[in-house]
Amino acid sequence: KPGLSVFISPPFSSSALHDHHHQQIRFGFLSCLLCNGPVVGSRKRPSEGNYEKEKEHCIALFDQWSEADQVEFVERLISRMCHYQHGHINSYLKPMLQRDFITALPAQGLDHIAENILSFLDARSLCSAELVCKEWQRVISEGMLWKKLIERMVRTDPLWKGLSERHQWEKYLFKNRTSEVPPNSYYHSLYPKIIQDIETIEANWRCGRHNLQRIQCRSENSKGVYCLQYDDDKIISGLRDNSIKIWDKQSLECLKILTGHTGSVLCLQYDERVIVTGSSDSTVRVWEVMTGEVLNTLIHHNEAVLHLRFANGLMVTCSKDRSIAVWDMASPTDISLRRVLVGHRAAVNVVDFDDKYIVSASGDRTIKVWSTSTCEFVRTLNGHKRGIACLQYRDRLVVSGSSDNTIRLWDIECGACLRVLEGHEELVRCIRFDNKRIVSGAYDGKIKVWDLQAALDPRAPASTLCLRTLVEHSGRVFRLQFDEFQIISSSHDDTILIWDFLNVSTNGQSEGRSPSRTYTYISR
Repeated sequence: KPGLSVFISPPFSSSALHDHHHQQIRFGFLSCLLCNGPVVGSRKRPSEGNYEKEKEHCIALFDQWSEADQVEFVERLISRMCHYQHGHINSYLKPMLQRDFITALPAQGLDHIAENILSFLDARSLCSAELVCKEWQRVISEGMLWKKLIERMVRTDPLWKGLSERHQWEKYLFKNRTSEVPPNSYYHSLYPKIIQDIETIEANWRCGRHNLQRIQCRSENSKGVYCLQYDDDKIISGLRDNSIKIWDKQSLECLKILTGHTGSVLCLQYDERVIVTGSSDSTVRVWEVMTGEVLNTLIHHNEAVLHLRFANGLMVTCSKDRSIAVWDMASPTDISLRRVLVGHRAAVNVVDFDDKYIVSASGDRTIKVWSTSTCEFVRTLNGHKRGIACLQYRDRLVVSGSSDNTIRLWDIECGACLRVLEGHEELVRCIRFDNKRIVSGAYDGKIKVWDLQAALDPRAPASTLCLRTLVEHSGRVFRLQFDEFQIISSSHDDTILIWDFLNVSTNGQSEGRSPSRTYTYISR
């Protein structure tokens, strides 16, 4: 009969003969079933008794097969069924496949695996998961999931990291359980408090609510604070009176005054080891942070050094003499000139760079892009109607400010102008941006906060881009820096202002001016 197997074999032992007999039955049964037409659909069952015997016999044979053979048999069997039968089988299998593994794993002592699976959830999903059942709620609340979630956010989000440092959560995070570390339930209750803090800070930025502190830098010869940089402990400023002043960020006391330049200190940058300053005396000086000792003086430019940046063993300076100097910075005392970049037709006011590009802006109305590795010219960005006073470059985006009173956003790779921001009434002197905001300062004495993401969206109306205008300086704003919690700015009015959006009094409302002023006047 078609499909039946015929076996011709040498003599077997009794046990081998028994196995061979089962093999014959097995393959004969499969061949008949799979080759002789749809048995299930065409078979007429003569009696329930015979069917039950046949079924039990089939099941007995099935149980003797290997797992792979069982799967193959079922696959072929299913392939011979109709759509209705497939649906019936699917309904039967569906609940069997939907196992609650989160509940099953702890029962086998595998809580850690359940935690690892749930650790891929975000906070909203984790909250929802807690409502599934009591066992899920127990695994999430008693485990380290909320602690791990907070640690992940602190590692990846600057706002979370800043809050962690200010509230000293780091002494509890990234550590194994010890007697000094609170129970895991602590992190469950901590998370909504963090979210509330973040929402409050964001609302303060949007509404302009801040506390203000003021450092008065006026001296006999001072007529402006041209540049500054800060960290959690100190503010370092460069003044028109040729000095560099270091301020305690908490007490606002002047800790140290560095002297040596014979002209105004126009630009500076520092790290944990050195302060590098540029001056209208045409020199660049390198100072030791701790002692204030001059470690190096670079004499190259013919006119005022207007801006400088250094990072990863490279320093770039620019000057009123229309040139850009690229320096190899092996150590504070070993700095050598690599290349001079020329091409601008007016003073080069600002530079910035990363591993790929050096970007410069000039009074000639252009932004020029140069290769960092080869120092070769790449392209020019044209669009500003007057000279460019400031820019920042990061991750393909260039943001520039000009004496045409506008701010422009550029794609450095193609040179396209992505957006023009209008609102300042005079020259835009300083600009900084992060992932959320652009903050600009201008000769009109105003600081404006802009929505960066909206500015990058061509559909966003121009009227929605400026979030807030801050007015406290009585003179031109020369320089500013900001982070998630504050802006620190300096001005021609001889002041440094600290705009604090974290520690805000609740009894005031601001529409551009300080709702709760905490002025600290310190003369040095």
